[in-house]
Amino acid sequence: MRKRLKISTIETTSQETKCDVMMDFMIISTRSNKRGIIEIYPKFIIKKSSDLMIRGGDFYAIWIEERGLWSTDEQDALQLIDRELDRYAEENRTKFNSDIKVLHMWDAESKMIDSWHKYCQKQMRDNFHALDDKLIFSNMETNKKDYASKKLSYPLEAGDLSAYEKLMSTLYSEEERTKIEWAIGSIVSGESKKIQKFMVLYGAPGSGKGTVLNLILSLFEGYYSVFDAKALGSSSNSFALEAFKANPLVAIQHDGDLSKIEDNTRLNSLVSHELMTVNEKFKSAYSSRFNAFLFMGTNKVVKITDAKSGLIRRLIDVSPSGNKLSPKEYKAIVSQIDFELGAIAYHCKNVYLANPGRYDDYIPITMLGASNDFYNFIIDSYHVFKKENGTTLKAAWEMYKTYCDEAKVSYPFSQRVFKEELKNYFRDFQERFNLDDGTRVRSYYVGFRTEKFEAEIVSDNSSEGIATNAIELHDSAVSIFDEMCGDCLAQYASDNETPQKKWEKVTSKLSEIDPTKLHYVKVPENHIVIDFDIPDEQGNKSLEKNMAEASKWPPTYAELSKSGQGVHLHYIYTGDPAALSRVYDDHIEIKVFTGKSSLRRKLSKCNNQPIAKISSGLPLKGDNKMVNFEAIKSEKGLRTLIKRNLNKEIHPGTKPSIDFIYKILEDAYKSGLQYDVTDMRNAILAFGANSTHQAEYCVKLVSKMHFKSEEPACAVKNEKAKLVFYDIEVFPNLFLVNWKMEGVGKPVIRMINPTPQEIEELMQFRLVGFNCRRYDNHFLYARLMGYTNEQLYNLSQRIIKGGPNCFFGEAYNVSYTDVYDFASAGNKKSLKKLEIEMGNLSEEKLKKKGFSDFEIQIIKAGTHHQELGLPWDQPVPEELWIKVAEYCDNDVIATEAAFTYLKADWTARQILADLAEMTVNDTTNSLTTRIIFGKNRNPQNEFHYRDLSKPVGTLDQESLDFLKEACPKMMEDFHYGWKNNGKEKVPFEESSILPYFPGYEFECGKSTYRGEEVGEGGFAQGAPGMYGNVALLDVSSMHPHSVIAEVLFGPKFTRAFREIVEGRVSIKHEAWDIVNTMLDGKLTPYIQRVIDGDMTSKDLANALKTAINSVYGLTSASFANPFKDPRNIDNIVAKRGALFMIDLKNEVLNRGFQVAHIKTDSIKIPDATPEIIQFVMDFGERYGYTFEHEATYDRMTLVNDAVYIAKYKDAEDCKALYGYIPGDNKKNGGKWTATGTQFQIPYVFKKLFSGEEIAFEDMCETKSVSSSLYLDLNETLPDVSKEEKEFAKAESDYKKGLISDITFESTCQELNPKIAKGHNYRFVGKVGQFCPMKEGYGAGLLMREKDGKYYAATGSKGYRWMESEMVKELGKEDGIDHSYYDKLVDEAVKTISQYGDFEWFVSDDPYIEELGANDADCMPCGDGKYKSCYDCPDFKNDYPLNMSCDKGFNIGDVLMGLCMNKPEN
Repeated sequence: MRKRLKISTIETTSQETKCDVMMDFMIISTRSNKRGIIEIYPKFIIKKSSDLMIRGGDFYAIWIEERGLWSTDEQDALQLIDRELDRYAEENRTKFNSDIKVLHMWDAESKMIDSWHKYCQKQMRDNFHALDDKLIFSNMETNKKDYASKKLSYPLEAGDLSAYEKLMSTLYSEEERTKIEWAIGSIVSGESKKIQKFMVLYGAPGSGKGTVLNLILSLFEGYYSVFDAKALGSSSNSFALEAFKANPLVAIQHDGDLSKIEDNTRLNSLVSHELMTVNEKFKSAYSSRFNAFLFMGTNKVVKITDAKSGLIRRLIDVSPSGNKLSPKEYKAIVSQIDFELGAIAYHCKNVYLANPGRYDDYIPITMLGASNDFYNFIIDSYHVFKKENGTTLKAAWEMYKTYCDEAKVSYPFSQRVFKEELKNYFRDFQERFNLDDGTRVRSYYVGFRTEKFEAEIVSDNSSEGIATNAIELHDSAVSIFDEMCGDCLAQYASDNETPQKKWEKVTSKLSEIDPTKLHYVKVPENHIVIDFDIPDEQGNKSLEKNMAEASKWPPTYAELSKSGQGVHLHYIYTGDPAALSRVYDDHIEIKVFTGKSSLRRKLSKCNNQPIAKISSGLPLKGDNKMVNFEAIKSEKGLRTLIKRNLNKEIHPGTKPSIDFIYKILEDAYKSGLQYDVTDMRNAILAFGANSTHQAEYCVKLVSKMHFKSEEPACAVKNEKAKLVFYDIEVFPNLFLVNWKMEGVGKPVIRMINPTPQEIEELMQFRLVGFNCRRYDNHFLYARLMGYTNEQLYNLSQRIIKGGPNCFFGEAYNVSYTDVYDFASAGNKKSLKKLEIEMGNLSEEKLKKKGFSDFEIQIIKAGTHHQELGLPWDQPVPEELWIKVAEYCDNDVIATEAAFTYLKADWTARQILADLAEMTVNDTTNSLTTRIIFGKNRNPQNEFHYRDLSKPVGTLDQESLDFLKEACPKMMEDFHYGWKNNGKEKVPFEESSILPYFPGYEFECGKSTYRGEEVGEGGFAQGAPGMYGNVALLDVSSMHPHSVIAEVLFGPKFTRAFREIVEGRVSIKHEAWDIVNTMLDGKLTPYIQRVIDGDMTSKDLANALKTAINSVYGLTSASFANPFKDPRNIDNIVAKRGALFMIDLKNEVLNRGFQVAHIKTDSIKIPDATPEIIQFVMDFGERYGYTFEHEATYDRMTLVNDAVYIAKYKDAEDCKALYGYIPGDNKKNGGKWTATGTQFQIPYVFKKLFSGEEIAFEDMCETKSVSSSLYLDLNETLPDVSKEEKEFAKAESDYKKGLISDITFESTCQELNPKIAKGHNYRFVGKVGQFCPMKEGYGAGLLMREKDGKYYAATGSKGYRWMESEMVKELGKEDGIDHSYYDKLVDEAVKTISQYGDFEWFVSDDPYIEELGANDADCMPCGDGKYKSCYDCPDFKNDYPLNMSCDKGFNIGDVLMGLCMNKPEN
């Protein structure tokens, strides 16, 4: 894998010398550079190599002579080359007259790695042979021609089978067991590739299927893959064969389902090893013949739908006997099986070779069984329930939770369901129960129903008597060990019980000394001893316990230890003894005698068994290669100590281990160490709960442990490190980390299955990811902690599913910053959507947004949208790793593009981090918290909260002083509330210091006030219609000013918050004198940066806006945080503004004006006069709000409270009307604006309103789904709609019970192949951008997939679609179907026409205001001295009887036409 970047060049002279090396694809050359230094470097030879294989235009494998194996790890190749260079340099150092320098592959500056990649990728042609197409056992010698990259961990040889015999003879009858052994033997012998059979292990849970399949996995480790049986039997899954791409020898599915096979053809062909057509996503179809023998475990009957298909002749079914081992016996047997793998394989091979055609004519007769996780829990807890004959709900529930966690139960019961289900296994349940000791408990189950299990569970006593290989020791002066090792050096022990001499001075042999005296023997290095030293309950060594435990091991020579209470088992280990771990289990040690170590011995009793060979089942040393990394070493050390205790490496017992963990966590907590080991809580709890005698004590102590520090871990600033963008991908067998340095054209480095050391090196950079704080960081950290690929995949599933305790506290600080995290609210979208958004912006538009040419290059480089299309829960075949890496490359480049595109948000984050004196990796929420509250961890103690419906009679002086300064108009006079009393409005007599809202009620999550239902996030209401001269009045920062007006955080902290709110306004107006005094002068440095041109005032204001928005979100958040007041259940910040808007609406209506629209913090008033505008502003100040006249629309059509289209009034007209020009009218006078999707669609907006030219981007639609999008490229395929309707009807009838299984299966078999011929689904992803296309342009139907079925994507039905990128690349713009957009245009016209004359609305004709309620222009006499006829003295004021005036005008028509309203008295 590539690990470094090109940094510099090396100047050389042309002189060279050459030397041959062991590998045939290179020679070692030397050259002298300009400084006279001799450089030693590799030169690669272009030839067909027998040591190096190239596949797919890149490195595939290298031969490792010392291992006798091929390696597909490119790092091995690089290390081999470097080793040859170092060897040559050492051997020839004296031959050179000047200094020498080795140009290592690991050194990026040497450029040798670039030469290597050029050699592999561009200069060499493919030259490879598929690896691992036959089994290689550990005792087999291999050469290059075997093309093996791995060996099984055990030899193929005869040996002891006692544990295997016990297991198989219990779980299966002789007949069923032979089936399994025959199948295994066919694989061992290499004959399975010719056999047309597959095996289904069918039975109820716990019947042994999993045990046998796990045994098969152990036997063929590295040579198997997993598959999906259901997909193989599905006619609609085109990619079902992808699991077999690596051509494994064995394929396994633990829990398969062939209960409803739609099509047998693919399964038959696979089992028959026929040449098959394979479809891979994004690849051309190809043919392949697969070698795998299929094993499947299932709880469901396999239904054979076609007797003629041949499936019935190929299936071998295996059913369990129903007999079971007790839990203790089972555990002992399974632990011993690992020692017998070689013998099992040898035995099974003989079973097969004895009768290879045994099952040629076999026909499966029956299959039985069902699945039940809860039943397995009862089995697991059987002895606990039986011993106590009862249990409390609380105790059983804790056991169940632990079981579900350990057993990985996907869908555990809720406590309510658990309570009811458990009743089925006890004779009685009592809400209150008195125990024998008089204790009264709640929810107690009485009388465990053991009869339910008597046929299945062997009593505990039987397991006590089990001695699979009972050891019989006798007194003996001569032993087999003495005979076998008689020639080994030996010496007596000294008085101190140590060897008397150094071993190089010892000449005496074991046969020459008395073995009954304490002595030491220098045994061969492959001779190992298993030392059993188990104590009893009092802590004394127990011969009984040691004999019982030793009896569970493969039979071999045994003797008592020196104390006479321990047991030593002697074995010959066929592997490398140096690789063995010294600890097997509590009080069981593996003694290895390498170097100068020797066996201490004193013969007393022994048996007559020969010393047996052992090849498997022993633990190996862990790969502990991680370097001590400063930023995390403390937590890492803490984790290591915890793990060692869980392994009982420090204390032998459970209780002292739990005590020790408690102490180190307490010490860490009190010391102020920043750590978070919450993810280890379940493991510690389960460990403690398994204590034999102290479970309750341990569980209670675990509940008191501090699993994370009081202060969260902080990121470390390292501004000098280089900026690196990165992304990861996680699969069951592949962990990929891709990264690049910042800058255009810098290559993306791919780290495939990187080591912890490589991750540690990467973490020295300033890492930038996308949503990495909540995902990617935790995988880098986990790998650093030594997680395997499988563990990383399991962690990924837990994070995706929202599982508990799946995040590492320290991992949040792995990154320098997170693009998604610092993005502002409007920019928080997926990376794919950002790619599409950036791709839709032309270079010209990007320049207008202020991006430089260099930045535009970076942005445009990251707009290539691509989806992988591989199943995330399946292993990735090695040949596709590069494809995954290419996909990951795009995400890395897109992350850098997004980082650049969101530079305004990034600047805001930098400013906030600086103000908070924290890092840019800290979240906006945490930065804002620090800026306002400092390090106060409990600011809620100072918060204010009140019932908004009640008046405020008193207020502390500090709050009063603050409010008089912050909201002077609000504090000028007392406030009175109003409420509806029939038709009259009656003022409340009770006064209040603060505004209040009598009659406001909040019940059951619903708010009401003055007859209106109030939304919990604000008030929104619209009166659909067509309006003119609409004034848009907007409250400046409503939610922040609600906080200020309520002194919500107490006077001290609210003052700090107000300085941010007001500071933003002052910054926008560049009122630097005011800004200087805010936030204790923290903003002062930024004033100079703005003056110097390093940043704009907009950048600084935007940073404060980000913090302000964060505060409101935290006050209303569902999770606990410093801004959240526990009393604030009705979201008081938004609610205060909503109640105010209702009061305002009523006041405006009372003054004879319409209210067209209210949206949280704004009001739109048609035909608004300067007087009503001023009233609104004054009214707002009385509540602590400042209104801004944001705009006036010349005309507006409102469809609902979220959708409208409007045209701004010309600036000159606004000036004439108001004497000033609203802000938006200055910029947009005469232009159109749209809110809501219908009118915002670019094609609609340009076509109907703005008149701008339609661009290609305007005819592109972004579609996204939560599952997956597919294009059905079926344009040239047959129409199968008739068959699909038939199938849908049959499926419906089947679900209703109208047709039988056989009829439905027959229908499926007939219709599915026909339906499949009419579809060609191509995977797109979750997000994509598409164009509607005409027929004949190769477009497809846009579908979303759910549960294996396809449905039309929302808004796509009736049209064909093509990805917009393809449309542009293929020049198919003329094929875009404009009818799709014309329909949207027609719908928009129809919508507007519902409310008025559309032609007038879109014309330039002026808006003519309808005569209003008291408009003097409507007076028939035309006299402008009076406001209305009602004010004129000539009007006869006896309304409604007299409709005339003294001047002789008849005003009845005017009055009846509602031109005027009678004024209120």
